[in-house]
Amino acid sequence: MTIGEGSKVWHFCHLMSGCTLGSNCNLGQNVMVAPGVILGNNVKVQNNVSLYTGVSCDDDVFLGPSCVFTNIINPRSAVNRRGQYARTHVGRGATIGANATIVCGHDIGEYAFIGAGAVVTRNVPAYALLVGNPARQVGWMSAYGHRLEFNEAGFAVCPESEAEYILKNGTVTPNG
Repeated sequence: MTIGEGSKVWHFCHLMSGCTLGSNCNLGQNVMVAPGVILGNNVKVQNNVSLYTGVSCDDDVFLGPSCVFTNIINPRSAVNRRGQYARTHVGRGATIGANATIVCGHDIGEYAFIGAGAVVTRNVPAYALLVGNPARQVGWMSAYGHRLEFNEAGFAVCPESEAEYILKNGTVTPNG
């Protein structure tokens, strides 16, 4: 187990051997981190989150209270499927809302925003905003967490950071 400098682990957490926490992470109460899980720097994990083998998060990820990650697509109590864990990767700056469920084997793009209670059953593009069960994309978000409104030319500006974004061929990228 590796815990980066400045990380905080609150009470009733269970960090298993072979997990990695980057610098300045914050784990709320009742968090479980399984072997092989990798958290980047400045990852915030709210209360009651279990991170199972196969999950990795880049820097600046926010995992809301009681969000859920799975790691086996077809679990059965009587069938041992260790070694069949599906990978789930959460990109830099992404947010997973409270009580959201991420079905294993899918990637969450950087700065994506998964709404509270959503059930993600497919890959999520960078900067995408998803809600519902099953989760569906309803828009785009800035790196500062604001909904982006694109004009006819495919340009949008974050109201807080004033950063510009381009929407082209279903992909959002920062402009510059």
